[in-house]
Amino acid sequence: MDKRLEFAISCVLASGRIQKRYFGKRINIRHKGTIDLVTDVDMACQEEIIRLIKDNFPDDDIISEEKKNYFEGDRNRWIIDPLDGTTNYAHGYPFFCTSIAYEENHSVTIGVVYNPIFKELFYAKRNEGAYLNKKRISVSKIGNLKQALLSTGFPYDLPTSKRNNIENFISFIYEAQAIRRDGSAALNLCYLACGRFDGFWELKLKPWDMAAGSVIVEEAGGRITDFRGNRFDIYRDEIVASNGLIHEAMLYVLQRNKSNWGE
Repeated sequence: MDKRLEFAISCVLASGRIQKRYFGKRINIRHKGTIDLVTDVDMACQEEIIRLIKDNFPDDDIISEEKKNYFEGDRNRWIIDPLDGTTNYAHGYPFFCTSIAYEENHSVTIGVVYNPIFKELFYAKRNEGAYLNKKRISVSKIGNLKQALLSTGFPYDLPTSKRNNIENFISFIYEAQAIRRDGSAALNLCYLACGRFDGFWELKLKPWDMAAGSVIVEEAGGRITDFRGNRFDIYRDEIVASNGLIHEAMLYVLQRNKSNWGE
């Protein structure tokens, strides 16, 4: 196994042990915004992962959700979400994970996502396939949007911004079989990669929300673009991911609601 992939797996497992240790117990919760939370567990996981990276790969940059991020454009970097699904975690809802990606030469080449409660470890290396607990995974074969199970999420500024995904959600309710909204973009992408979901879209996401899951989806045979169908970029805030078979149908729905498009 590639040394960086093996290392990323060891990091998410270490983070998962911290999450599991404090899950369901009284923890310190702070608000970054009206509905945007951070906990001591987020910070503990981040500190452990960053320590491990600095000890093992001191020349790499690090982007992480709960830190100020300064990085040089041409250096390779680790992209970390120490606890994706913080609101779920704070409420005792067992749908959360640690997400770690590695970007080199402006391409995400490694993605690892771990939910410690379900003991599900998703990982991929570019051009080497995607896996769940060492078993190779692939996207679904659903080819009709009417038969598709989709997932999405909503931005934290939903009450104050018109670009809030509500119109898209309403449109897809009428076009898809069903939609789920469960609070972790990284896990949603992994569920798409292993065929549990058929499509996923969201806006106003950050690189750490999408980076690891994006390479896992692509290595599982899926397709990812922005809302216009253009090449996906983790540093832009739109994502449409699918099994490939329903992708054009999803883009068609999204194109009705251009007020929800980014710049």
